[in-house]
Amino acid sequence: MFTKTLREAPADEVAKNAILLIRAGFISKQMAGAYAYFPLGKKVLDNIVQIIREEMDAIGGEEIQMTVLQNPDVWQKSGRWDDDIMDVWFKTKLQNGSEVGLAPTHEEPLTHSLMPFIRSYKDLPCYPYQFQTKFRNEVRAKSGLMRGREFLMKDLYSYSLGQADHEAFYEKCAESYIRVFNRLGIGDITFKTFASGGSFSKFSHEFQALSPVGEDTIYVSRKSKIAINKEVYNDEVLANLGLNRDELTEEKAVEVGNIFTLGTKYTEALGLTYTDEAGAVQPVYGGSYGIGPSRLMGFLAEHFADDKGLVWPENIAPARVCLINIGQDSSVMANTEEVYDQLIKHGVEVIWDDRDARPGEKFADADLMGIPHRVVVSPRLVAEGKLEHKARTSEETSSVTLGELLKLV
Repeated sequence: MFTKTLREAPADEVAKNAILLIRAGFISKQMAGAYAYFPLGKKVLDNIVQIIREEMDAIGGEEIQMTVLQNPDVWQKSGRWDDDIMDVWFKTKLQNGSEVGLAPTHEEPLTHSLMPFIRSYKDLPCYPYQFQTKFRNEVRAKSGLMRGREFLMKDLYSYSLGQADHEAFYEKCAESYIRVFNRLGIGDITFKTFASGGSFSKFSHEFQALSPVGEDTIYVSRKSKIAINKEVYNDEVLANLGLNRDELTEEKAVEVGNIFTLGTKYTEALGLTYTDEAGAVQPVYGGSYGIGPSRLMGFLAEHFADDKGLVWPENIAPARVCLINIGQDSSVMANTEEVYDQLIKHGVEVIWDDRDARPGEKFADADLMGIPHRVVVSPRLVAEGKLEHKARTSEETSSVTLGELLKLV
């Protein structure tokens, strides 16, 4: 594996998540707001994506892949090609002089693309989603993976017969988001948050995870497990939600997901309609549902870290075990290879640190990388027929047999 750890923090980073991920060899900064994912980082990102994918499939989502390059014609129909309306565009010229954009989101192109597929009420509902690299010309890009100019987004779009069908799916998707955050280990600090609907509708919902580095201020009801964004915090909203100010606490939070009602805003602009059972032509009713896997990776890196480095939950870690040999003699290397082979045979992903380096350096790197389990093979342990095991979240080490290790991990 090509990877290196760094002892010192990169000079041009201020965000804790980026500092740790770069030091651990997971990502490489290409420029402000744009990061490459190296082998360990790509594994973590893929594990987060897979959890989200499973939950989207479970509610009827169908995975697709749209293009990054965007045709201005489609966006002009909704008015959002105009930089005064949407100010985050990256645009470029083709050799023939025509202009294209890099997609910041996909409501318009997907709605346009579905026109041949949606004609009748029998063709609905439809829930396409994708994992797509998005581009947004952010003014500030100083939060590492949590605010990028190039980032990975899961965007699902719902196309329904009308408002009632849309609202039923909207709640189902909200529940699936809670399952995603529970599986990522942040369900206890993540709150469905009442927020402004912006240009789409009067209100929407965000999913906000409590964090001292959060850019948003929310008011949390732990009793009801919901929150209100500061931007819509008023008596009307409190009454609507049946809350009183006394039960709310003001918190800083990071937005880790959002769900919007789009209504017929884009389907009418682009002409996506269906014929109902009575033969009347109706506009399709839409919704939009986003989660940023790369932003989540940054948040999880920062949230779970300790003074030694990253601390990944087992289901998203790049490997479950960091296997370390002490010394290079033949008996140690043979025993380490046997442990490696048995772990792989039992479906346990392993990073074998076979470098000819000091034990302390290897231990420090295992901690920095946040691998959940550290397993050591040394001459003394080989003579005893044992291995040394240490969990990343514990200070205690224990001697175990290979059989006991396999049961443990």
